[in-house]
Amino acid sequence: MPHACEGLRYVRRLHRDETGTISILTVFAVLTLAALLGMVMNVGRQVDGKIRMQNAADATAYSGALVVARGMNALAFTNHLLFDVFALTAFCREARDQHSDKYVPDILAAWKKAGEQFQKSSFPKFQRLGTAIIQQAPLEQALVDAFSGWAKAVSEILLPTLEQILQDEMIPQFQRAVVAAYPDMAQQAALEAALANGRPEFGRGNLCGVLWRTNVVPVGGAGEGYSRTLPVIDPVLDSGASQSQRMREAREQRLEQAKLYLGVGRGPTSIPTWHGKFQAWWYGNWNDQVLAFFDQRAKMCQFATLWRGFTCGQLERLCDEYPESNLPHLIATHQDEVADINTHLDQYFTFVGVAYWNPIAEYGPRIFDNPMPASAVTFAQVRVFVPHRKLVWLHGGAHSWSEPIGGVPGQFPPLPPPGDGETDPPTRPDAPENGTDDGGGSWTVGREPGVVESWDLLNEHWTVSLVPATVATLPEILHEPPSVPGFGSQQFRLPDLGGIGMDQIGWINTH
Repeated sequence: MPHACEGLRYVRRLHRDETGTISILTVFAVLTLAALLGMVMNVGRQVDGKIRMQNAADATAYSGALVVARGMNALAFTNHLLFDVFALTAFCREARDQHSDKYVPDILAAWKKAGEQFQKSSFPKFQRLGTAIIQQAPLEQALVDAFSGWAKAVSEILLPTLEQILQDEMIPQFQRAVVAAYPDMAQQAALEAALANGRPEFGRGNLCGVLWRTNVVPVGGAGEGYSRTLPVIDPVLDSGASQSQRMREAREQRLEQAKLYLGVGRGPTSIPTWHGKFQAWWYGNWNDQVLAFFDQRAKMCQFATLWRGFTCGQLERLCDEYPESNLPHLIATHQDEVADINTHLDQYFTFVGVAYWNPIAEYGPRIFDNPMPASAVTFAQVRVFVPHRKLVWLHGGAHSWSEPIGGVPGQFPPLPPPGDGETDPPTRPDAPENGTDDGGGSWTVGREPGVVESWDLLNEHWTVSLVPATVATLPEILHEPPSVPGFGSQQFRLPDLGGIGMDQIGWINTH
């Protein structure tokens, strides 16, 4: 009995004893905190992965399309280089042949006779004029001889190189290499941009980025053989129903542009004029630069006019020597030939960058399970385009338009009063409050001068911009597996979109 009573008292004390309760509560608290920590870490990794993947998609689209835009600019630059080579070759040929020099002695001899007649006049003014003409004639002849000697010496150095460039078609060969290589370079740039956003990878493998065309074909690779990424035409090698028309267009453009570089216009008094689809600056070409003294101080011999005429003839004959070679690349479709501008831009100038990454390995997978075993996919859309001219401050008055100061509405810098043209820039830091200046002109907001907006391969201002992802083929692009050269054998399990269309994607797309 005593033992039974002692046991009963022990049970009663145990019911009231609170010793060790904190330890038990601590175990449950630690388990709860561990679960919360795992949840926070998993959510943080998912959010971090989402941000990094969207950054990767943006970088993939932008970097890849930027290389495409640079390819367009490279073709435009080399087109201008081709025109300049033709112009300089014609210049050097005339320097070699010296047709202009032959007529100068007879022209100056006629001036001498006129000067002798003026000297016989009874008017002192005409007598002085006659003396000045007779004194000027030998000076101009010496100037022509010196110019011809200099030009011939330059031609002996430059002309063989220029002729070799044209004979070997070096510039067109480079342009064809640009058309062939830049799409693969764009795809590689897209891939590298995605890889940079996937470091560290936390066991997910490499982050893959692919630049897609809107016809659901990756940029570069085998697809370039039947559908070119760069929307351009090689009039020499590209066959088709309009090849003869394109070749004629290329020949006309080559001659027209080469004349601008050569300078066969009205000389340095010419002003900037709109010529067709592009702005042609007549001042600053080869002839205007080297004939400036003849245009201003040595007009009697008419050497400047003769030189311009003969160099123009040399250029036309040079172009006739290459009727089906050394032709510039052209834009595939002219702007005025496009029926639906939005469809055209989506088809040829819009790209989609897609980033792919394997699923995240969760912390505590028995507690937190990823309900989406498929790889994560994000996307971004980008467009290649020619920007409009920027809004700038312009000054108009007695002089020609000044250089732009810059700025946009709402952020205009203080305007100094204009000076005397470009050679006398503004010096005062304050602008007149009434919008006018002491020189009689006024400041106004206008488009930046001298910047070309033409949609062709004469324009070197092609650029890119991220735009909302609205292309109709986006669901098809997201269903295609990423297969690009240089990525290796890593496979991705694409999510099943259940056949949803672009409308449904637009409901959940926040990009």
